[in-house]
Amino acid sequence: MLRKLILSLIGVLAISASFAQEKVKWQDDGSKARKLVQFTGIVVEGDSLKPVPYTSIIIKNTNRGTISDYFGYFSFVAQESDTLQFSAIGYANASFIIPDTLTTNKYSLIQVLRTDTVYLQTTEVYPWPTKEQFKQAFLKLEMPEDDLDRASRNMARADMKERMTGMAMDASLNYKYSMQQYQSKLYYAGQLPPNTLLNPIAWAKFIQAWKRGDYKKKN
Repeated sequence: MLRKLILSLIGVLAISASFAQEKVKWQDDGSKARKLVQFTGIVVEGDSLKPVPYTSIIIKNTNRGTISDYFGYFSFVAQESDTLQFSAIGYANASFIIPDTLTTNKYSLIQVLRTDTVYLQTTEVYPWPTKEQFKQAFLKLEMPEDDLDRASRNMARADMKERMTGMAMDASLNYKYSMQQYQSKLYYAGQLPPNTLLNPIAWAKFIQAWKRGDYKKKN
């Protein structure tokens, strides 16, 4: 008797479990309930197969999704028949539908994104915020001088003399001066060099330079 009672209870529990399972598989509207899937994958470029970091993966018509990491890897929970939308800056959008014929609750994917060129409209930048300010600046504009006026100013004698006076000797002049000093020493080698203190020509040159004002202090 006890054995029959235990068998009856086991049968009732089995039937209840089967009915419960069938109830879970069907939604209130009569449609079959979709199975949850652990969806993982990696997003790569179509040309180089390099990972695309920080790609947005969104389930269509929902607010659920995730973002891939620096290496393009992602993992989140979705459902069968969900449409996933992949988007990243500089790449064309892509979509993928999770199959509804899965035998397991896991699914992996390698999603390829193609590079996309975005053409922006031409933007013109003006230095004046309004037309009135542009008009005022245009009327006050000073036209640049021509090449003749600029050349005449650069060739002025006073400016050229000032530049010549303040200009240091270049490499060739320094070499020439050094060679002249060296040759003078060779010319008077073995004897005393002449003393220009009693040279009348040197004194005449000194007096002429003194009269011209070559030894005056220059500002």
